[in-house]
Amino acid sequence: MADPATGEPMEVGVHTRIGSVTKPFTATLVLQLAEEGQLSMEDPIADYIEGIPNGEQITLRQLTDMTSGVASYTRSTQFTDRFFADPQQVFTPEELVAVGVSESPLFAPGAQFDYSNTNYILLGLVIEQVTGQPVGEVLEENVFDPLELDETTWPGASTEMPEPYAQGFTLQGDTATPEAPADATHWNPTWGATAGALISDVDDLLVYGRAMGTGHGLLEPEAQRERLTSFRPPESGYGLGFGCIDGWVGHTGTLPGYNTTVYYDTTTDTTVVVQATSDIPSGDCPESPVLADDPKTLPCATPATRIFAEVSTALGHTFTPNPER
Repeated sequence: MADPATGEPMEVGVHTRIGSVTKPFTATLVLQLAEEGQLSMEDPIADYIEGIPNGEQITLRQLTDMTSGVASYTRSTQFTDRFFADPQQVFTPEELVAVGVSESPLFAPGAQFDYSNTNYILLGLVIEQVTGQPVGEVLEENVFDPLELDETTWPGASTEMPEPYAQGFTLQGDTATPEAPADATHWNPTWGATAGALISDVDDLLVYGRAMGTGHGLLEPEAQRERLTSFRPPESGYGLGFGCIDGWVGHTGTLPGYNTTVYYDTTTDTTVVVQATSDIPSGDCPESPVLADDPKTLPCATPATRIFAEVSTALGHTFTPNPER
């Protein structure tokens, strides 16, 4: 349901917050700027932003493919304690970066993989510095307009959602319980920024998912080939803004209230999008909280991921997600 209080159903055209599905959009902008010669993927982040541990060695490529060693602010209680105490507060990108920096480095640049939202906040700051424009405007000009994504929006600091929209429910936060999940629909999105703030609908995400997988309308063939061979390790890892599992390339977005999957099957030219009105996992979850009446007979999974895996099997090419906790 888009709204349990009224019984309004989920339908094509309903908007949701797409969380980390924002990351492929951000990475696309960086790759476009590299194509234009305005930056290089081998530039160190220190060329743009001071005070990043190992900043002279961390490249924009390593930020994009999650091998930078910069800690994720979302795993820090410095951030979560403040955010969950007041989900309406506004965060600046600089504040988010400062939290990640305070717990960095986790390892030497390029030494290993660690999924860090801080990486993508830094990339957003680089985009704004190089273009001299707010990132929302750059997204409009370079991605939304060329692909005619009329229902995809950058919210900035607004908590409003475009009509029609789905209510999103979560067990995250200081007030939620398994018996009474919290309504996170209008939590302030600034904490996600270029790592997770975008809003969209199914039709737009189907268009974007195929463009992401093929490069059509976004990147020249050479840059797209680089993107599709960037996964670490090949076929089962993360690359330049999205991951690859057995030929399915794309991204999952999970944030309080919503869960989204956008994947493109490179073997059949098929795009699948799932939007869910909750980020609450179900099944046998040893760490993540589940609803009070949740059955434990299935492996732990978030709702959009579980649905996508089943749809992929029905399509004849099963997507096997990484285990949830």
